[in-house]
Amino acid sequence: MSQPSRELSVALEAARAAEEIIRRTYRSGLEVRLKADRSPVTEADVACERAIKGVISRAFADHGFYGEELGREAMDAEHVWLIDPIDGTKSFVRGYPFFSTQIALMRRGELVLGVSNAPMFGELAYAEKGCGAWLNEAAIRVSEVASLGEATLSLGNVASLAASPRWARLGRLVGEVNRIRGYGDFYHYHLLASGRLDVVLESDVNILDIAGLSVIVREAGGDITDLEGAPVGLDTRSVLATNGRLRDAVRGLIG
Repeated sequence: MSQPSRELSVALEAARAAEEIIRRTYRSGLEVRLKADRSPVTEADVACERAIKGVISRAFADHGFYGEELGREAMDAEHVWLIDPIDGTKSFVRGYPFFSTQIALMRRGELVLGVSNAPMFGELAYAEKGCGAWLNEAAIRVSEVASLGEATLSLGNVASLAASPRWARLGRLVGEVNRIRGYGDFYHYHLLASGRLDVVLESDVNILDIAGLSVIVREAGGDITDLEGAPVGLDTRSVLATNGRLRDAVRGLIG
């Protein structure tokens, strides 16, 4: 990307501020608390979100925020930042590197910018509407795989699917594709956007988990909706993401 916008430059700066905290605290024996939904949180999660908000607020005083740890602020603003400071806290506290910092910008209800930084894994992905997608400063693009028999499918958070009528239809899809994996969290979206796998299917997600990643997939040439085919938005709870060429074939099987 020759010249990132001011918004993207600030988002990358904010991700680096969180990365400094993550590198200091990873595997340091932080106390783990459980939130009301029984998900874990540490002081690193909160510190990272404060650092991200601080960087963005200094640059854009009138922007709103929707954060995993600090909640919502000025959600009626024209620009709202969506922040998950450590997406994958369970991985973070167990000491393996499948976690990331997720930052997205929503402008007038449309997701237009995404940053996904996984510092302990060594991958930084980012994208902005109309400017393509990038991974570690290299432009990325989805695959050209056009048949399910050649496709790799990655599944994540399938608990609610297992209890639904769609579970049997997912079984049909599993029988059609070439390979099944379960990379989860940020990683299978990085793989999809860079052409290393072809379909991602998830349930039980929160918009903060996927907001930035949805921009990255889209700008890499992919297609991303919920399982019903609706656009990604604040109420999204499931994901079907493909390289675009496989969308209709996948939807034909899972309904």
